[in-house]
Amino acid sequence: MGGRIWVESEPGKGSVFRFTARFGVREGRFQQKPPRASDVRGLRVLVIDDHATGRGILEEVLRNWGMLPVVVDGDQGLRVLEDARHADHPFSLVLLDAHASERGGFAVASEIMAHPEWAAPMIMMTSSVGLRGDGERCRRLGIAAYLTKPIKQSELFDAILTVLDIESTPPEERNMVTRHSVREGRAGYRVLVAEDNPVNQRLAMAILGKKGYEVVLTANGKEAVAAFKQGPFDVILMDVQMPEMDGFEATALIREKEKETGGHIPIIAMTAHAMKGDRERCLAAGMDGYLSKPVRADAITEAIDEALKRQKA
Repeated sequence: MGGRIWVESEPGKGSVFRFTARFGVREGRFQQKPPRASDVRGLRVLVIDDHATGRGILEEVLRNWGMLPVVVDGDQGLRVLEDARHADHPFSLVLLDAHASERGGFAVASEIMAHPEWAAPMIMMTSSVGLRGDGERCRRLGIAAYLTKPIKQSELFDAILTVLDIESTPPEERNMVTRHSVREGRAGYRVLVAEDNPVNQRLAMAILGKKGYEVVLTANGKEAVAAFKQGPFDVILMDVQMPEMDGFEATALIREKEKETGGHIPIIAMTAHAMKGDRERCLAAGMDGYLSKPVRADAITEAIDEALKRQKA
């Protein structure tokens, strides 16, 4: 099939197997399924940034998401892209700082765009200082996203997923991804939170409200089931241990109700227990995801976004 297969292995960490193959191009357009969090694992990302600290932070974040980042300064970026082409191991995404190299990030982006043989990676521009006109320059160059620093991990993650989602869209039909468009993408989603602890309730309200979700709070499983029946909601965050009715019983009642009405609402378990087998027990009870407490803000956002994208797929 005109391709090749290879393995990248590191003792004590594991192995990644890859292959390439040549296929024909289907006539007409098709609807691509939205990517899920698991789709970014193994994604080759080139980070071009002259600031060593910024490169290091991005490398750690991307590796934590299962991506394969290569971090370089502005003068090395173009050479690395050329080397990747010769090795038949191209990058899918470039995270480019606006101030990389003496020429500046926009000049580097123009050079990348002038070399389609580099497999045309999607470019996301980041900048510590958003200047008037930068957005329009990005649009003219065909840059997929423009994000101003500091960038929250959850917003960067969402922006990457959005960029991957629009990759199959013709360039002239794409809308550039920004921090505002990422936040607006969450607007209108309703999240039901079942949590009896007042501190955790306020935390959930603060995190989800700031992300643009509409939040409804309930203090136990019984209230959660009643709220679900009144609905509609897009996702439920369900504490496992609650008075009157726990999360397992509430989930069972919701799933029984869905057998009558149809549909399937994503339910994400939240529990202070992190023992072996807890996650499997939650999934066996009909839940779709699992978060152990204390829950990080970015973990909540990623779990909800993944559940919503999987629901649309």
